[in-house]
Amino acid sequence: MLTHSDQPHLPPIDRCRVGRRENGVEDTVFEAIRLMRKSAAKRDEFITGIAVTCRCSSQAEAIRTTAGRNRLTVIDEPVAQLRYLKFTGRLPAEGSILLYDLGASGLTLTQIDCRTEAVLATKRSTVLCGEGHDALLRWLLVRGGVTVDMRSTRHYKEMLATDRVLTVCDPISGQRAVITRSDFAELVEAGIHHSASFVRHMMEETGVRPTAMALLGGCTRNKSIRDELEQQLDLPMIYDPEPEFVSTRGAVLLAAERPSARRVRSVRLTPLGLGRTSSNEPVSRRKLVAAVAVTATLGGTIVGALAMDRETGDHTDGKPPTVEVVGPPRHG
Repeated sequence: MLTHSDQPHLPPIDRCRVGRRENGVEDTVFEAIRLMRKSAAKRDEFITGIAVTCRCSSQAEAIRTTAGRNRLTVIDEPVAQLRYLKFTGRLPAEGSILLYDLGASGLTLTQIDCRTEAVLATKRSTVLCGEGHDALLRWLLVRGGVTVDMRSTRHYKEMLATDRVLTVCDPISGQRAVITRSDFAELVEAGIHHSASFVRHMMEETGVRPTAMALLGGCTRNKSIRDELEQQLDLPMIYDPEPEFVSTRGAVLLAAERPSARRVRSVRLTPLGLGRTSSNEPVSRRKLVAAVAVTATLGGTIVGALAMDRETGDHTDGKPPTVEVVGPPRHG
């Protein structure tokens, strides 16, 4: 995302999306940086800094090692998310907030103190994800006699965030199928119920009830998902109209506020700690996520938001794709 540090809440100058490469997340990050630098040059924007938000230390280390002469700031993603929520006035003054980040590759839960910005606990699951929602919607369309590729399926899923009814046409046969927001809600209901249990388990582990829950990630654009979570969890909900860009916009603010942190290193802006379970065992750290935000500050700020673009196989046997539901770890 190419934007100005004093206007992170406004529509950006430019955006790009780079599919994750097999060589590692760092290659994708620097490809996004290259594209946004090119865009900035065309617009005579002077880039004075770059910031990268990461969700784990191994991701940050890979980017730091590959950075070379690139001067960048590495920012822990929950801190960036918290900073933008504070900027918008949505962050509670006291207590903790639970960040519910449902993106293309998985669900990340982070409970973080609003005042000290210390992480109380964090959990990651790749079972519930936007790509799984894409596969379920594609299966529903196939049952209706319409076959479209995954990119088109993702587009229709995103349209259901604003449209209640859609007509989808098979590009080869011309067959048409009508899908509604209610149809999609039924498809993802089981997964959302599971994620609500995931949230309850985290609250039990920390012993601290969050003041509110922030809904982040592109999947939460869908109103049916937000409504279901609100019904399942007795928590005040915080929602930004562009939930997938909360991290990038928070990184813009932090990079502008802390210019001395632009050296090529993994920067911990706050005393973040790994979440721990009630039995004092470390919470497991899952696979690296596929979304990384890249920002630059002052005259021109650059943020590259990455998303995975994995293709999912066809489901033409009349049965829905298998969705594994993994419960919280058992102790004892």
